[in-house]
Amino acid sequence: MGATGRVGSAVADLLVKTGLPVRALTHRSEAATKLPAGVDCVVGDLTAPESLDAALDGVGAVFLVWTAPPDTAAEVVERLARVPRIVFLSAPFRTPHPFFQQPNPMATMFAEIETLLASSAVELTVIRPGMFASNALSWWAPTIRAGRAVRWTYGEAQTAPVDEQDVAAVGVRALVSDGLVGGDYVLTGPEALSQAEQVRIIGDVLGRVVPFVDLPPEEFREEMAAWPPQALNMLLGAWGATMDVPALVTTTVTDILGVPARSFREWVSDNAMEFGSATAP
Repeated sequence: MGATGRVGSAVADLLVKTGLPVRALTHRSEAATKLPAGVDCVVGDLTAPESLDAALDGVGAVFLVWTAPPDTAAEVVERLARVPRIVFLSAPFRTPHPFFQQPNPMATMFAEIETLLASSAVELTVIRPGMFASNALSWWAPTIRAGRAVRWTYGEAQTAPVDEQDVAAVGVRALVSDGLVGGDYVLTGPEALSQAEQVRIIGDVLGRVVPFVDLPPEEFREEMAAWPPQALNMLLGAWGATMDVPALVTTTVTDILGVPARSFREWVSDNAMEFGSATAP
C-alpha cells in the first residue's frame, strides 16, 4: 500500500527482485505504469475499506503506508487482520529527542493506527524513519535548479537524513524474514548534518556553490505562507528545539542490513539530476 511513493516504489522494486509475487494497491489504474514489470496492480482506496477486500485476498504480508485521513482506520485494520504480517511505516514520535516531540497531527494519527494494529492478531513490525533525505527535493531543488540562493531558517539545526532506499530495504527484510517480527525500529542516516551543511553537500555534488541564506524564523514563516500552517509550525518548532542539540543518529539500518547506511552525499549523487545541471544559469 502506497506503492507509487518514494518508499513504496522502492519496496516494490526490491520485492520483485526476491522472486516473490507482489501486489500493489493504487488509487488509479494508470499508476500501474510506474511499477516494476511483474507487479500485480489493483485499485483500492483506504477511505473505502470495502475496496480492499479483493486486494487482500491471498496476501501473506502487507507493507502499509497510510495515505488517507484517519477516519476509516479501524475498518481498514479490521480487514488487514486477515493478513498474517504487517510492516507499518510510521514516524519516531515515541522517541524522546526534541526534534520528534513537537505537536504533530500526523503523530496522533500514527499512534491511533499503531494501537489498532497492536490489538489485532497480526505479526506487526513498526519502522520509524526520521527526516527523509528526499525532503531536499521539495524544499530546495526548485530553488537550486533556478540557480538561486536557498533562503531557509535554522541553518544550524541538525538532522540525520535517511535514504528511502535504506528504509525500503529494512521494510522488505521485515516482510520476508522472521527476525524482525514484533520489532519497533527508528531509522536514520549515518551522520548528523545541519541544514546548511546539507545544502553545501548538494552544491559539492553539483560542482558549484549553492548559497545558503539563514532567515529569521518569522521572515521564513512569511515567505512560506503557502505551506499548511500545522506543518510549518511543527517544523519551526522542531528546528528551533534542536538548535543546540545533536541530531538523533541510530545504527539500526546497519544493524539490520549488515551494510553501512547510505549517506546524504550518496543520496544526492543518486538524485543529482533533480537538482539541475552543474552550472548555474
